[in-house]
Order: sequence, then structure tokens, then C-alpha cells
Amino acid sequence: MKILAIDTSGLVGAVAVSDGDILLSQFSIQYKTTHSEILMPMLDDIREKVHLDLKSIDAIAVAMGPGSFTGLRIGSATAKGLALALDKPIIPIPTVDGIAYNLYGVEKIICPMMDARRGQVYTGLYTFVPCKGEGESREQTFEMQVINEQMATSVEDIAEKINAIGKPVVLLGDGVPVYRDKLDKLIKVPYSLAPFHQNRQNAAALAALAVQYAQEGRMIDGDDFAPEYLRLSQAEREASEKGTNAVPTDKIAKAPKNPGIIRVSEMTAEDVSDAAALEALCLGKEAWSEKQLLEALSLDDTIYLVAKKAGRVVGLCGVRNVSGDGEVTNVSVSGDCRREGVGYKMVKQLLERGRGIGIENYTLEVRAGNAAAIRLYEKLGFVSEGVRPGFYDEPKEDAVIYWKRN
Repeated sequence: MKILAIDTSGLVGAVAVSDGDILLSQFSIQYKTTHSEILMPMLDDIREKVHLDLKSIDAIAVAMGPGSFTGLRIGSATAKGLALALDKPIIPIPTVDGIAYNLYGVEKIICPMMDARRGQVYTGLYTFVPCKGEGESREQTFEMQVINEQMATSVEDIAEKINAIGKPVVLLGDGVPVYRDKLDKLIKVPYSLAPFHQNRQNAAALAALAVQYAQEGRMIDGDDFAPEYLRLSQAEREASEKGTNAVPTDKIAKAPKNPGIIRVSEMTAEDVSDAAALEALCLGKEAWSEKQLLEALSLDDTIYLVAKKAGRVVGLCGVRNVSGDGEVTNVSVSGDCRREGVGYKMVKQLLERGRGIGIENYTLEVRAGNAAAIRLYEKLGFVSEGVRPGFYDEPKEDAVIYWKRN
């Protein structure tokens, strides 16, 4: 898979191209230039040097945020423009995850820090866990484990989280030199600093992580991509503090009504209790029980995904393969997270991952009066092919049968 990776989330401007397990090219600059000045020339230079036909790119990976508001907008606009022009998917990579991936294989706690100003950092906590080898091979591989998802928080708060884990930590990112004296006083466990060739945004690391995301089906259309800022811009904060409309509303980035990162992953046994509670809240008597979800989870011909926000299960969807046809059995989204794209993100990944267990076509049923769900399914390419009269109870309602055929 050939991936073009772009990261303009911080002081570093970085572009890389990978093809399978080969890094074809990377270009990184951290100097007194703006991303708007250097990004396109960097892309053009790489394209020329490696004779890259952009049409041969399979996907575009981009640092989705947090980071510099201006930098994120430049990188996002470039990635989105290329994705739409080339009809290629985007692989959004959380910025802090991408920085952590610089330290692949490190089993200590990894804490990237980007300076977010006002005594705050964009940060998270990670580590790499050894994977069980196959057969008699002694090759060692690792999986990145997210301990605390990326967040905007105070230096004191992240230091407290590090101390609570009680294990040695590696610090990296442009926030470390800014708050080094404070960190030295606050951190009570042994810590080290990543060397300069590993301690900033790196498009090559972004591309490597994107390969893993692609294998998991974590890709979206260019139309659906938007950066995630984690907090308001300086203009928005100043306007809020003044209590005025000093900044024109058309110049202010729209923040989600309930901001936060939505993470979609395979459901585990630990998620089942919360997933069942969400089902019951959304579907009432039609909801699956914990026992039913656990049984479904144990089958080889099923995939169940959950969407999480700040560690809370806010979405659930599942599919079962029946002779090549995928029966979508559960789709639930928490009421406070609707209209945030949770359902779309989940079901799209479900359809993509379903191919991995041999699903060719998909079918589902939905209440005839559930306009929001119908809009979602039709957006994903489902087509109505029939009706089951009076299928649902309490209240009595028809079921519309939808199919997505390949």
C-alpha cells in the first residue's frame, strides 16, 4: 500500500511517502518558515525526486490534531484537496499518537507533550506491548497501547497521571523544553528524554501508523474529514473572555456541541456491560442483553465495534456473516453524541472490516419512522428493497429492508 503522509500540526513541517514496508522519501523542516510557504514545495520536490505519480497513491495520512490551529488547517486542506481530486481515502492520525509511534518498541511509558500555551500541553500516555510470535520465529513485534488518549491538560495533571502509573517514562515533543523545570519537580518516577531525531512530529512514523490503521479499516472519505482541535482557538477564547462578538462568527471555527475524540475499536469483553446498557437505553425491549452480546462476541463470523469518547462507550454496531451476506444486527448511538458522525464512522468501519471475514453484501432492517438512521444508511450506499409490515412492536411499525450490494 502506497501512502502519502502529511504533518503540519506543530513547528515541524513533514511529508513522507511509503510503499509497503519501504520508506520511499521523507522531507522534514523545522525552521523560520510557515507551513503555507513550504508544504506544497516539499510535496513537489518529493514527487519530482522519486518520480511519484500521485494517482498511484492508495491513501493520504494526515495528522488530524491537536496542534497549531493554522498548521492543522493548512495540512488538512491540502490532504482533503488531494483526496478529493485523486478520489483517495484519508487516514486521520491523532497527532499525539503519531509522535508516540516514533518510539516503536519502547516498553516504558511514553509521554509526548506539545506546548498548548497557557500552562497546558497536548499530551497522552502510551506504551508498546510485545506481541506473541508465530511458530518458532524469534522475531519480536509490538503493538502500541494507548493508556490515556490524547488530551489538552495542565502539566500538573499529566505529571500526576505519570506518577500514578509508577513506571519509568520517556518524554518527547516541543512541550518538554518549555516546561522542563516544572516537570523535573513534578515527576516522581525515573524519566528520560527522547533524542532529537525521535522527539518531534515525523511523517515517516505517521505513514507507518497509517498502514496499521488501514489494515483495521480506519479510513474515511475526503468529504468526511475535519481536524480535531481539542479546545477553542485563541480568537474564540478571547471573544469568550471579553463576552463580546469581537471576532466575526464566520471567522471562528465551529466547535462540536460535545467536543471530544471518537475512537472506534473492536468490542472486548470489558466493553460488553456498557454496550448492553447503551443498547437498552436506545432500543428498549429490542436491545440485546449482556449474555447475547458476549455470545455474539465469541463467534468467528461476527464483528462488533464500539465507539468511545473519553473512555465512555457511546456507540455500538455489529455484523454477522451468513454465507457472504452481512446481517447488520446492532447500531446504537448515545443520545448526547448524535449528529457528531459517530454512527457514520462506526458503520463505515464495520463495512470495511467485514470484507476481512468474507462479507460481500450487507443487509439491515430499520423502523420506517427512523429518519435519521435511514439518512445514515442511504449515505453509506444502502438501498431500500422491501418492507416488513408491522414488524416492530411498541410502537407498531413497519421495518424497511435495506441492502448494500457489491
